[in-house]
Amino acid sequence: MNKPFSQACENNKRPILNILSEVFSENEHILEIGSGTGQHAVFFGQHLPHLTWQTSDLPINHQGINLWLDETALSNVQKPIGIDLNKAWPMPKNNPQVDGLYTANTLHIISWPLVVKFFEGIAQNIAAKAIVCIYGPFKYKEKYTSESNANFDLWLKDRDIDSGIRDIEAILLLATSAGLTLLDDHVMPANNQLLVFSKR
Repeated sequence: MNKPFSQACENNKRPILNILSEVFSENEHILEIGSGTGQHAVFFGQHLPHLTWQTSDLPINHQGINLWLDETALSNVQKPIGIDLNKAWPMPKNNPQVDGLYTANTLHIISWPLVVKFFEGIAQNIAAKAIVCIYGPFKYKEKYTSESNANFDLWLKDRDIDSGIRDIEAILLLATSAGLTLLDDHVMPANNQLLVFSKR
Protein backbone atom coordinates (compact mmCIF):
# COMPACT_ATOMS: atom_id res chain seq x y z
CA MET A 1 0.00 0.00 0.00
CA ASN A 2 1.28 3.47 -0.92
CA LYS A 3 1.17 6.25 1.64
CA PRO A 4 -2.03 8.33 1.30
CA PHE A 5 -1.33 11.86 0.09
CA SER A 6 -3.31 15.08 0.27
CA GLN A 7 -2.14 18.04 -1.81
CA ALA A 8 -4.19 20.38 0.41
CA CYS A 9 -2.19 19.18 3.45
CA GLU A 10 1.02 19.83 1.57
CA ASN A 11 -0.13 23.33 0.63
CA ASN A 12 -1.40 24.45 4.03
CA LYS A 13 0.99 22.78 6.49
CA ARG A 14 3.52 25.62 6.73
CA PRO A 15 1.02 28.49 7.18
CA ILE A 16 -0.69 26.41 9.89
CA LEU A 17 2.66 25.60 11.53
CA ASN A 18 3.46 29.30 11.75
CA ILE A 19 0.45 29.76 14.03
CA LEU A 20 0.68 26.47 15.93
CA SER A 21 4.31 27.14 16.85
CA GLU A 22 3.07 30.25 18.66
CA VAL A 23 -0.22 29.06 20.20
CA PHE A 24 1.11 25.61 21.25
CA SER A 25 4.44 26.99 22.56
CA GLU A 26 3.63 26.10 26.19
CA ASN A 27 1.58 22.96 25.55
CA GLU A 28 2.74 19.37 25.92
CA HIS A 29 0.07 16.89 24.79
CA ILE A 30 -1.92 17.55 21.61
CA LEU A 31 -4.82 15.39 20.45
CA GLU A 32 -5.47 15.61 16.71
CA ILE A 33 -9.05 14.75 15.74
CA GLY A 34 -9.28 13.32 12.22
CA SER A 35 -5.61 12.85 11.32
CA GLY A 36 -6.61 11.83 7.77
CA THR A 37 -3.48 10.93 5.80
CA GLY A 38 -1.12 11.59 8.73
CA GLN A 39 0.82 14.28 6.84
CA HIS A 40 0.03 17.08 9.28
CA ALA A 41 0.95 14.92 12.29
CA VAL A 42 4.45 14.08 11.04
CA PHE A 43 5.14 17.63 9.80
CA PHE A 44 4.05 19.28 13.03
CA GLY A 45 5.75 16.56 15.08
CA GLN A 46 9.05 17.24 13.28
CA HIS A 47 8.84 21.00 13.73
CA LEU A 48 7.34 21.07 17.25
CA PRO A 49 9.49 18.49 19.06
CA HIS A 50 8.37 19.70 22.51
CA LEU A 51 4.88 18.33 21.80
CA THR A 52 3.57 14.80 22.14
CA TRP A 53 1.21 14.58 19.16
CA GLN A 54 -1.55 11.96 19.46
CA THR A 55 -3.11 11.04 16.13
CA SER A 56 -6.68 9.76 15.88
CA ASP A 57 -9.19 8.79 13.22
CA LEU A 58 -11.67 6.12 12.32
CA PRO A 59 -9.91 2.71 12.24
CA ILE A 60 -10.29 2.53 8.43
CA ASN A 61 -7.69 5.34 8.13
CA HIS A 62 -5.15 3.99 10.63
CA GLN A 63 -3.10 1.99 8.13
CA GLY A 64 -2.38 5.04 6.00
CA ILE A 65 -1.50 7.19 9.03
CA ASN A 66 0.84 4.47 10.30
CA LEU A 67 2.68 4.38 6.96
CA TRP A 68 3.62 8.05 7.48
CA LEU A 69 4.47 7.48 11.15
CA ASP A 70 6.60 4.41 10.41
CA GLU A 71 8.55 6.21 7.70
CA THR A 72 9.41 9.22 9.88
CA ALA A 73 9.78 7.23 13.15
CA LEU A 74 9.22 10.29 15.34
CA SER A 75 9.27 9.49 19.06
CA ASN A 76 6.83 12.33 19.84
CA VAL A 77 4.07 11.33 17.36
CA GLN A 78 1.81 8.59 18.71
CA LYS A 79 0.09 5.81 16.75
CA PRO A 80 -3.57 6.61 16.03
CA ILE A 81 -6.34 5.86 18.48
CA GLY A 82 -9.82 5.15 17.11
CA ILE A 83 -12.11 8.10 17.73
CA ASP A 84 -15.68 7.89 16.46
CA LEU A 85 -17.49 11.11 17.31
CA ASN A 86 -20.69 9.12 17.87
CA LYS A 87 -19.06 7.34 20.81
CA ALA A 88 -17.14 8.20 23.97
CA TRP A 89 -13.57 9.23 23.20
CA PRO A 90 -10.96 6.61 24.23
CA MET A 91 -8.49 9.12 25.59
CA PRO A 92 -4.79 8.24 25.17
CA LYS A 93 -3.61 6.48 28.31
CA ASN A 94 0.04 7.49 28.00
CA ASN A 95 -0.77 11.21 27.98
CA PRO A 96 -1.45 12.41 31.51
CA GLN A 97 -3.52 15.35 30.33
CA VAL A 98 -4.45 16.57 26.86
CA ASP A 99 -3.81 20.32 26.99
CA GLY A 100 -4.29 21.03 23.29
CA LEU A 101 -6.53 19.88 20.46
CA TYR A 102 -6.10 20.30 16.71
CA THR A 103 -8.38 19.43 13.84
CA ALA A 104 -8.20 20.35 10.16
CA ASN A 105 -10.82 20.09 7.41
CA THR A 106 -13.23 18.03 9.48
CA LEU A 107 -16.26 20.16 10.40
CA HIS A 108 -17.43 20.58 6.79
CA ILE A 109 -16.95 16.86 6.03
CA ILE A 110 -18.91 15.39 8.96
CA SER A 111 -22.67 15.78 9.51
CA TRP A 112 -24.03 18.58 11.72
CA PRO A 113 -25.01 16.15 14.54
CA LEU A 114 -21.36 15.00 14.59
CA VAL A 115 -20.16 18.63 14.74
CA VAL A 116 -22.32 18.95 17.87
CA LYS A 117 -20.78 15.71 19.23
CA PHE A 118 -17.29 17.05 18.48
CA PHE A 119 -17.85 20.01 20.80
CA GLU A 120 -19.48 17.79 23.42
CA GLY A 121 -16.33 15.65 23.30
CA ILE A 122 -14.19 18.74 23.90
CA ALA A 123 -16.35 19.69 26.89
CA GLN A 124 -15.99 16.20 28.39
CA ASN A 125 -12.37 15.32 27.59
CA ILE A 126 -10.18 18.41 27.26
CA ALA A 127 -8.51 20.06 30.25
CA ALA A 128 -9.19 23.59 31.45
CA LYS A 129 -6.86 26.19 29.88
CA ALA A 130 -6.30 23.87 26.89
CA ILE A 131 -5.81 25.48 23.47
CA VAL A 132 -8.14 24.27 20.71
CA CYS A 133 -7.29 24.94 17.03
CA ILE A 134 -9.83 24.34 14.25
CA TYR A 135 -8.81 24.80 10.61
CA GLY A 136 -11.14 24.93 7.63
CA PRO A 137 -13.58 27.06 5.61
CA PHE A 138 -16.53 28.88 7.22
CA LYS A 139 -19.39 31.17 6.25
CA TYR A 140 -19.87 34.55 7.92
CA LYS A 141 -23.39 35.98 8.25
CA GLU A 142 -24.46 33.18 5.86
CA LYS A 143 -22.04 34.44 3.19
CA TYR A 144 -19.10 32.52 1.71
CA THR A 145 -15.67 34.12 1.91
CA SER A 146 -15.09 33.39 -1.80
CA GLU A 147 -16.80 32.10 -4.92
CA SER A 148 -14.59 29.02 -4.82
CA ASN A 149 -15.91 28.20 -1.34
CA ALA A 150 -19.48 28.54 -2.61
CA ASN A 151 -18.67 26.06 -5.39
CA PHE A 152 -16.88 23.79 -2.92
CA ASP A 153 -19.98 23.76 -0.72
CA LEU A 154 -22.14 22.67 -3.68
CA TRP A 155 -19.64 19.89 -4.39
CA LEU A 156 -19.67 18.78 -0.74
CA LYS A 157 -23.48 18.64 -0.58
CA ASP A 158 -23.67 16.81 -3.90
CA ARG A 159 -21.32 14.18 -2.48
CA ASP A 160 -22.99 14.05 0.96
CA ILE A 161 -26.08 16.15 1.71
CA ASP A 162 -25.24 16.19 5.44
CA SER A 163 -21.85 17.85 4.90
CA GLY A 164 -21.14 21.47 4.01
CA ILE A 165 -19.34 24.67 5.00
CA ARG A 166 -20.60 25.72 8.44
CA ASP A 167 -21.80 29.11 9.66
CA ILE A 168 -19.20 30.57 12.02
CA GLU A 169 -21.98 31.90 14.27
CA ALA A 170 -23.35 28.38 14.85
CA ILE A 171 -19.83 27.05 15.49
CA LEU A 172 -19.13 29.79 18.03
CA LEU A 173 -22.36 28.99 19.88
CA LEU A 174 -21.32 25.34 20.18
CA ALA A 175 -17.82 26.38 21.21
CA THR A 176 -19.19 28.62 23.96
CA SER A 177 -21.41 25.83 25.25
CA ALA A 178 -18.29 23.59 25.39
CA GLY A 179 -16.51 26.13 27.58
CA LEU A 180 -14.37 27.62 24.81
CA THR A 181 -13.44 31.27 24.38
CA LEU A 182 -12.35 32.46 20.92
CA LEU A 183 -8.86 34.00 21.06
CA ASP A 184 -8.20 34.48 17.35
CA ASP A 185 -9.75 33.91 13.93
CA HIS A 186 -6.82 33.81 11.50
CA VAL A 187 -7.42 34.29 7.77
CA MET A 188 -5.46 31.54 5.99
CA PRO A 189 -4.52 30.81 2.37
CA ALA A 190 -7.06 29.18 0.03
CA ASN A 191 -10.04 30.85 1.75
CA ASN A 192 -9.70 28.97 5.04
CA GLN A 193 -9.62 30.10 8.65
CA LEU A 194 -7.75 28.91 11.72
CA LEU A 195 -9.85 29.39 14.85
CA VAL A 196 -7.95 29.42 18.14
CA PHE A 197 -9.86 28.89 21.38
CA SER A 198 -9.00 28.58 25.05
CA LYS A 199 -10.93 26.22 27.34
CA ARG A 200 -12.35 27.99 30.37
